[in-house]
Amino acid sequence: MKEFPDVIAWSVPAFVLLIVLERVSYLLHRDDDEVGYGGADTATSLAMGLGSLFADLLWKVPIAAAYALLYALTPLRVAELWWTWPLILLAQDLCYYWSHRSHHVIRILWASHVVHHSSQRFNLSTALRQPWTGLTSWVFYLPLIVAGVHPAVVAFCGSVNLLYQFWIHTERIEKMPRWYEAVFNTPSHHRVHHASQGSYLDRNFGGILIVWDRLFRSFAPERERCVYGLTKNVGSYNPVRVAFHEYASIARDLRAAVTWRHRAGHLFRAPGWQPAPGRTVRAAGPAQPDGQTSSVPG
Repeated sequence: MKEFPDVIAWSVPAFVLLIVLERVSYLLHRDDDEVGYGGADTATSLAMGLGSLFADLLWKVPIAAAYALLYALTPLRVAELWWTWPLILLAQDLCYYWSHRSHHVIRILWASHVVHHSSQRFNLSTALRQPWTGLTSWVFYLPLIVAGVHPAVVAFCGSVNLLYQFWIHTERIEKMPRWYEAVFNTPSHHRVHHASQGSYLDRNFGGILIVWDRLFRSFAPERERCVYGLTKNVGSYNPVRVAFHEYASIARDLRAAVTWRHRAGHLFRAPGWQPAPGRTVRAAGPAQPDGQTSSVPG
């Protein structure tokens, strides 16, 4: 059985230290264009992060079982060699891109991911604001398992991807060098992803690399100041409400739906979709319930 270090668990002390240092940096040098920290908001982000660690322990059991079964059935095997590791990381990042993008344009998936976008601030503590229903992502990495990548390797690469994304949740870094901005995900790119303006909605889904967004036409550069949060914000710092508010909204829509087609639409169409007489439409603008609309081309 392959074993790799739990890089996220080992990184928790560093996360906390860097959050403290960033908070101190705001006290020493405040920028009026930056939102900064808020006590209640930070506490909620930390609570969501802590809760996700325990929730992930539960989700890992069925996911690991499914991966192990599929890995046993596939005849393919990918060895962990010096030259295959970069390829595996590249493939994992591509799977992450499609997982992330799907979690923005399919409402039942958005119900999980919306947690990460629920803060109206953008700082390192926001990176820890993770969902408690992480079971929705595993299916997007099945191609790696079928291709013969060991489940433990897939999990390790996922942790590396998540670890990379911690530092890009900051307003303290304006721009990286131009060559870096062209290839990798950066704070500038990720600020756009967390913004709620119409021109920024559903953009920059990349994990480590931003090239996927450029390739699949979901990239937007940072031009105007970002306004963070949702098109309709939660309005609560209660971690339980933050974790499940969109599921509650879906349940209300399902109860009110008059046809099975409408029920399916509330689950599998874009966040904000509502049925219209004679046809179905995608909602646009701020009319979206507890979330944000999809504006991704293609």
